Amino acid sequence: MELLRFSAFWCGTILFGSILLEQMGASSPTTTKLCKRCGEKPTTCTGKGNCTSGCDFTSACPHPEDVCVSIWRKKDDKVTIETLCHNPANILYGSTPEDFKNGKCEMRERTDMPSQTFMCFCTEKECNDQIIFTPRTLTSIKKLNKLCMFCDLRESSCTGKGSCTSNCEITSICPHPDDVCVSIWRKKDDNITIETLCHNPANKLYGLTLEDSKNSKCEMRERKGMGSKFFICSCSEDECNDHMFFTHQSQVASVILVSLVPLLVLTVLVITSFYWYRVYNQRHVGAKRRKTPLDFSDARAIIMDDGGSDSSSTHANNLNHNTELLPIELDAQVGKGRFAEVYKAKLKQGAAGAVEPFETVAIKIFADEEYASWKNEKDIFSDADLRHENVLHFLTAEEHKVEKQYWLITAYHPRGNLQEYLTRHIISWNDLWVLGGSLARGVAHLHSDHTPCGRYKVPIVHRDIKSSNILVKGDLSCILCDFGLGLRLDNSLSVDELANSGQVGTARYMAPEVLESRINLDNIESFKQTDVYSMALVLWEITSRCSAIGEVKDYEPPFGKVREHPCVESMKDSVLRDRGRPEIPNSWINHPGIQLVCGTIDECWDHDPEARLTAQCVAERFNEMEHLDKLSGRSNSEEKIPEEVSMTETDEVEK
Repeated sequence: MELLRFSAFWCGTILFGSILLEQMGASSPTTTKLCKRCGEKPTTCTGKGNCTSGCDFTSACPHPEDVCVSIWRKKDDKVTIETLCHNPANILYGSTPEDFKNGKCEMRERTDMPSQTFMCFCTEKECNDQIIFTPRTLTSIKKLNKLCMFCDLRESSCTGKGSCTSNCEITSICPHPDDVCVSIWRKKDDNITIETLCHNPANKLYGLTLEDSKNSKCEMRERKGMGSKFFICSCSEDECNDHMFFTHQSQVASVILVSLVPLLVLTVLVITSFYWYRVYNQRHVGAKRRKTPLDFSDARAIIMDDGGSDSSSTHANNLNHNTELLPIELDAQVGKGRFAEVYKAKLKQGAAGAVEPFETVAIKIFADEEYASWKNEKDIFSDADLRHENVLHFLTAEEHKVEKQYWLITAYHPRGNLQEYLTRHIISWNDLWVLGGSLARGVAHLHSDHTPCGRYKVPIVHRDIKSSNILVKGDLSCILCDFGLGLRLDNSLSVDELANSGQVGTARYMAPEVLESRINLDNIESFKQTDVYSMALVLWEITSRCSAIGEVKDYEPPFGKVREHPCVESMKDSVLRDRGRPEIPNSWINHPGIQLVCGTIDECWDHDPEARLTAQCVAERFNEMEHLDKLSGRSNSEEKIPEEVSMTETDEVEK
C-alpha cells in the first residue's frame, strides 16, 4: 500500500513538472537576431553592385527587437563599412530606419550625412554581411530638394544670343524644398558675368518676381532698369540653369511697337509737361519759403564734424515730416552696393546769416525696384530707441517719386569704413581698444531689450556685421551702419516668420549655424549669437593690424585664403568641414592686452552658439582693459588719412 502511494506521488509530480515546463516554453521570449557586429572597418567595397562586409564576427543582438544594420561611408579616399544591431524604433545617426523589414541588405543613400553614406536594415540571420547596392536613390524615400548650378558671380564669354552654358562646375542641393534654379546674365561696358544660384520664387530677387519659375528650361528674358544689360531665368528641373536660352522680341512685337510710336510720343509730351510744371511749382514754393526761412537747428544736432560727438542728437528721425523735400544738393558718389548708392551731399541752410551755407550729409539712394530694402532699413532707423553713439545717426527718409528713387539721409563720416581704414593704417594698442570697445558697445545696444535709462526697447539683430558695414569716426570709435538686412526681434514674431527671414548676410562672415541653415528658431538669442560670431571676425581684422602684435602684415580679410567673394558652399568647407578660423599666431599674445582680446575672440567664434559670449560681456571686457592703456602710451596711427576720403560700403550679400 505504501509502495502504491509513493508511486502515485512521483507520477503526479512528473506530470505537473512537464505541464509547467511546457507553459514556460510557450511564454519564453523569441530568439534574438544573429548579425555581423564588427563596428567600423576599412573596406575595398566601391559602393556599386554587391559586396561583403568583411566582418568575421557574428553576435546575438542584445534586444529581441533589434535588426541587422550595415553602413557604408566614403569621405575623401577613405571607405569604411560599419556592421551592428539596432532597434528600428530608434533613430540611427539622425536617420529613421524605413526598410527594416527587408530580408536582404539593400543599401539606400542618405544625403543628410557629412560624408557619402549608404545604409541598410534587414531581419534575416547575418543578412548585413551581403550588401546590395541598388540604383534606387533617396528620391524614392523622400523628395529631394532641387539640384542647381551654384557658382555665384563669374566672368563669362556668353554673348547673350542664342544659347550658352554657365560653365559652372559646382552642383549644389538647394537649402529649401521650394527653391528653384536661377541664372542671371549681366553686361556692363565690356564686362560680362553669369550668376547661378537657388532661390525661393515666393521671395523677390534683386527686386524682381520670378514669374517663369515653373519652366523646365532656362529661358532668359531681359529686365530693364537694373543698372546694366540684365537677363534672368528661373526653372524647376535639376541643373536646368546650366543651359541658357536667350529670347528676343519677335517681328510681330516690333510691328506693334512701331504702330504705337505716335501714342508713345504723345505720352512723353504729357509726362514732360507735367514734370516741368512740377519743377516750376517747387521753385515757386521754394521762393516763398526763402521769405520765411526754415530752422535747421535739428539737422545741426546730428550732422556734426568728424571731430564732434554725435551723441548730442535729440531730434533724429523727426526732421522732415513735411511733404516738401529737403533742399539737398548731391556732391559726389562715395560708395555703391548691390541695392543702393551712397553720395556725399550738401544740406542747404535756411537761416539768414548762417556761418556755413550748408551742412554735409550722406545720402543712400535706392532704385524703385529696391523699395523693400529701403523700407526695411527706414523702419529700423525710425525706432527712436536705436539712437546710440556707436550707431549711425539717421535724419530722415524721402520718397522721390518723379525720379523713382528712395532716399535715406544720415550723418556723414569722411574717414570711411573700417575695412578701408585698416587697409591704409597700422594702429596702436590704444586705437585697437577704442575701435573694438566701441564696436562691442554698438552691437550690445542693438541686442539689448532696454535703453540706457531702463526703458524697454525691441532688440535688433544686424545680420550683416562686417568691416565694410562699420564706419570710423574722428575719435576712431566705430559706428554700425547698413541695416538693410536687420531684423527686429519683436515678441509677436512667430517661428514661421523667423524661419522665412532666410539665410542672409555675407558668406565670409556667416556663423556656422547660418551656413548650415540650422538656427534655433525657438530662441531669439540664437540670432544675436550669429552677430557675435561676425563681430569676432571683425575684432580679428582690427587686431591683425595692431603694432602691439609684433610684425604686422598687409591687411587681409578673415579666411583670406578663400576667393574674394566666396559662396556659401566654399565657406561651409572652411568653417563646417574643416572647423577653420582665422589664425592667431603665438607671437600675438606677448602683449597682455592682445592676449585678452584674442581670448575674447576665441570665445566669440565658438562653433557652439550657446558657448559664445554676449555682446554686452565683450563690451564689459573692453572696459576692464582700460588700465592696459598705460602699458603703451596713446599714439596715433602710423598713416594719416586725407581730410575727406570716399567710399562707404553698402554691399548687402555675397553669395
